[in-house]
Amino acid sequence: MTKTVLVTGASAGIGKATAIYLAQNGYNVYGAARRTDKMEDLKSFGIKPIALDVTKKESMSACAEQILKEAGSIDILVNSAGFGSAGAIEDLPMEDARYQLEVNVFGAQQLTRLVLPKMRENKFGKIVNISSIGGKIAFPLNGWYHASKFALEALSDSLRMEVKQFGIDVIVIEPGGIKSEWGDIANDNMKRISGKTAYKEMVESAQRATANLKLPEPIVIAKLIKSSIEARNPKTRYVGGFSAKPFLMIRKLLSDKLMDKLIMSQMKK
Repeated sequence: MTKTVLVTGASAGIGKATAIYLAQNGYNVYGAARRTDKMEDLKSFGIKPIALDVTKKESMSACAEQILKEAGSIDILVNSAGFGSAGAIEDLPMEDARYQLEVNVFGAQQLTRLVLPKMRENKFGKIVNISSIGGKIAFPLNGWYHASKFALEALSDSLRMEVKQFGIDVIVIEPGGIKSEWGDIANDNMKRISGKTAYKEMVESAQRATANLKLPEPIVIAKLIKSSIEARNPKTRYVGGFSAKPFLMIRKLLSDKLMDKLIMSQMKK
């Protein structure tokens, strides 16, 4: 029986690549995002675009209700909508920090709440939360982004234990660097927020350190997501993307102070 998937953040990056890849592999896919104009091309893959703002409860409810009415169920939810609110913690306005959590944490959890009742009824479901290696490792100038991903990791762990009894799997995907507009937007935000403050030199160092990285395409993560939802007994976490596995391994081995030194040494290059 064909499974129905809701992929958020389907207008670009990992979300868009995932929606296309799953549609190409036989899934009934709904791609959701605010920028519906950026999803017109998804129709050629048989994907159904749907407007969604994960900061508005009524938008999320309307999205879930439409899919449930048309498809009967949402078997797999891929929470891919998200962004990085970069800048020094001292500089970033608190309203920006709240919005970061609204999108990356509260939006994902509200959508999860909306799909869980039908998943419990069906005794089947997959909740895929797109976190980051930034959900395990914190870098300077991205504090609120890391806060959102650390929170998503913890919520995923609690939810996994709560819903396992209903035949529902909760899977965390931890990408490293991936080629997308995400990085450019984050860097622009960082420069705007902290490029002329006491953290100016740190911003310049951070941008030099990441300027010429050769990052893999989002399809790398899309394939990882497909593997995770098709595994009979999925792992709790899947890792992929630029330097993801080495960074997470080093994080396990080093003390906090040694990790700080390593990160700061990379920013001086």
